[in-house]
Amino acid sequence: MTSLGATVTREGIRFAAWSSSARRIWVSIFDDEGTREIDRLELQPEGEGVHALFVAGLAAGTRYGFRADGDYAPEIGLWFDPDKLLIDPYAVEIDRPYVYDIRLAARRGEGTDTAPLLPKAIAATLPQPVPALPPLFQPGGLIYEVPVRAFTMLHPAIAKPQRGTLAALAHPAIVEHLKKLGVGAVELMPVTASIDERHLPPLGLRNAWGYNPVTFMALDPRLAPGGLAELRQTVAALREAGIGVILDLVFNHTGESDRLGPTLSLRGLDSRTYYRHRPDGSLINDTGTGNTVACDHPVVREMVLDTLRHFVCHAGVDGFRFDLAPILGRVDGAFDAAAPLLMAIRNDPAVGDRALIAEPWDIGPDGYQLGNFPPPFLEWNDRYRDDIRRFWRGDSGMVGALATRLAGSSDVFAKPGQQTSRSVNFIAAHDGMTLADMVAYERKHNEANGEQNRDGHDDNLSWNNGVEGETGDRAIVTARFDDRCALLATLFASRGTIMLTAGDEFGRTQKGNNNAYAQDNEITWLDWAGRDQALEQYAVLLAAMRRSVPALSDTRFLTGEPPPGSEKADAVWLTETGTPLDEAGWHDPARRRLVLMLGGDDRRLAAVINGDRRACMFTLPERDGFRWEPAIETPGGAAGISRPVPGRTVIFMIEHEAGQAQIKENPSGK
Repeated sequence: MTSLGATVTREGIRFAAWSSSARRIWVSIFDDEGTREIDRLELQPEGEGVHALFVAGLAAGTRYGFRADGDYAPEIGLWFDPDKLLIDPYAVEIDRPYVYDIRLAARRGEGTDTAPLLPKAIAATLPQPVPALPPLFQPGGLIYEVPVRAFTMLHPAIAKPQRGTLAALAHPAIVEHLKKLGVGAVELMPVTASIDERHLPPLGLRNAWGYNPVTFMALDPRLAPGGLAELRQTVAALREAGIGVILDLVFNHTGESDRLGPTLSLRGLDSRTYYRHRPDGSLINDTGTGNTVACDHPVVREMVLDTLRHFVCHAGVDGFRFDLAPILGRVDGAFDAAAPLLMAIRNDPAVGDRALIAEPWDIGPDGYQLGNFPPPFLEWNDRYRDDIRRFWRGDSGMVGALATRLAGSSDVFAKPGQQTSRSVNFIAAHDGMTLADMVAYERKHNEANGEQNRDGHDDNLSWNNGVEGETGDRAIVTARFDDRCALLATLFASRGTIMLTAGDEFGRTQKGNNNAYAQDNEITWLDWAGRDQALEQYAVLLAAMRRSVPALSDTRFLTGEPPPGSEKADAVWLTETGTPLDEAGWHDPARRRLVLMLGGDDRRLAAVINGDRRACMFTLPERDGFRWEPAIETPGGAAGISRPVPGRTVIFMIEHEAGQAQIKENPSGK
């Protein structure tokens, strides 16, 4: 396809846009402040839907937008209106953030020129591509999910003007924290420019997460005031520290929303191509946000691929997480694991070797597709999340599910020819209860969202040890701390890739708000000064242990059978008495205790899990010439098996040759 967007040359700028049904398309040129339209020039049809014009004398930095004319019949998906300024779908930079205004949704003929209400695209000369280096992140590592703005807004070591930006992620204090945790890659929640949903401004709220884009390449000026260069520099700084960057991208919908939403870009250029519609012309809503991007259309498919190439080639990112990813695999509305876009992503020379992570569900027909994406896509595993929560909540009959999740979720991912887990194991993410709130709030508390606590999930598989939200009682505080430690320990002991949401390692709380997308304030801003340093240090020790014991980060499924080249089973499941768990034990609904023992040919590691509230003596099998020692210090001094293991606890024991001193990794990561 002919290059779209604004292509800057020495002689001028070529503007190009695509539309299958617009009769006329113009480019509006604005002054250096982006406030006054100084020229409006008509693009010329070039065939196959491309409209283009070369304008001599213009240079990089020119501010512009498109306008389109054609039939106006919203009831059948036609929204052409020359009064609507349209952001270039291929814009790589805009001059200011989006601000929702009801006039952006005005009907044609109501006399509203929206140019004063919108940012302007900036024609840019892209930098030379970064060196083509292999991605740092590999499956089995630790992904650290980061809400860019909330992550550093309260960080005392970062200068206030830099807080909340991409550049702040490269600050030495942040890099040190990431290295201590052994982070393989930070997964940045959306950093492309987004707009608030129309119901938020009247409530005095704004979208704090960014999952409401307008176009796909331009960064949000609030998060990246330095534009693409800021992202590029941050990626380079983190890479130098051995940390990759994964971008969370939203290709499933845009902020143009439903039929009452604003006309900002794709809708005004060719709604019927860029969005999926029913035969009667109404918008399909497989996303819950009002519209669904038509990822099965060749023009859209190429736009998505161009976006991914842009961030790999010009920013050097390690990979991508795809929000509501079944949308990318829908062909004529039905999910297909061999959909052209999914195949094109994994086969693309620039993109195919990157980390590719699917959120494997949307709300459309057959929208739950966990385990059904093609390799090498990794997938967020909500069954892992739910089963681990159920076990530690105290639900009966969960020991088998616990073992399956620890072993890599072969019931989900062991498809023919696949020997490794594609699971992204997580217990909490940006959406839902935080890890700390999970053990302190049995019910959601979303009152601050202005929807009378009706929004967000009602079934959180959460619990509280005492009075809801109570923080003063010592016994309650201790019980919650123990549960948080147990959840973290389970995560770090699991086969497959693991994901930790920023701040969960030190007890971040949203006061029970499980849908804090609209809280750009202290509800979501990480409280660095008040963090639980004991919990944080335990997370650091867990991370050091996972790095030092290769069996923990191995992505091959645990089978209980010898792996190739070995005579010993890859895993042994034991009771608290040290005997193998038999069939009756697996099906005992009251069983709350389990030992996972890894490694048979070298030193073994045992994860001793006591999910009961009662303390219990555990026994581990002995070998001549070896002795069991604590792998890490357990909070509360409950390490070891020479005394009862307290209830609601995971301890790790590791074998050492008799007479050898234990070698401990420096948890600082230095």
